[in-house]
Amino acid sequence: MGEAAGQGKPRYTWADYQTWGDDRRWEIIGGDAYEMSPSPTSRHQRIVGELHAAMHAWFRSNPCQLFIAPMDVVLGEEDVVQPDLLVVCDARQIRRTHIAGAPTLAVEVLSDSSLHRDRLLKTDLYARHGVKEFWLVTPWPPIVEVLLLREGRYEVHAVLGRDQTLASPSFPGLQIPLLAIFDFPLEPGEELPMPGEPPAPRYGRPDG
Repeated sequence: MGEAAGQGKPRYTWADYQTWGDDRRWEIIGGDAYEMSPSPTSRHQRIVGELHAAMHAWFRSNPCQLFIAPMDVVLGEEDVVQPDLLVVCDARQIRRTHIAGAPTLAVEVLSDSSLHRDRLLKTDLYARHGVKEFWLVTPWPPIVEVLLLREGRYEVHAVLGRDQTLASPSFPGLQIPLLAIFDFPLEPGEELPMPGEPPAPRYGRPDG
């Protein structure tokens, strides 16, 4: 994803967004427009697909609904995003073209091009708009950070490596073994972490 296209220009809104063509994907954060990458990496897509498959099986028997990107989430007039995965528990939020308001759970799979936006801008954005639970998934080294909203700020509920199981605090019973999620070929120079090895340090501050 590229840099903000709207910095130094008039602030963009959901009304503006709806006039843009479908040939390019955008997000709006604080009135600034960010163009999304035309094609995520194969590793990114594999992780999103595996997470969706694991979550879909569980949410089939749950009244909340699971969505996968691209799906517009309108948090405010100047905040329109497309999380990689999201869960909505209020059916009134589900519109034909978008989700109106904060989902209960949002998931972002990080990439080098979107690291600053997903880890800093979106963490602050989701907290301000009341997204109860937020997962930050780092493909390499394989880490999932589970953030839980408390008094308007995110607290780190868990930091998990590939040999552990993710258990959602908001959805008791939703458990995802991460070994299957991070089961992809390694690139030259990559080495699997030892079982039980603590996850690598996180980039930046996850608490917004």
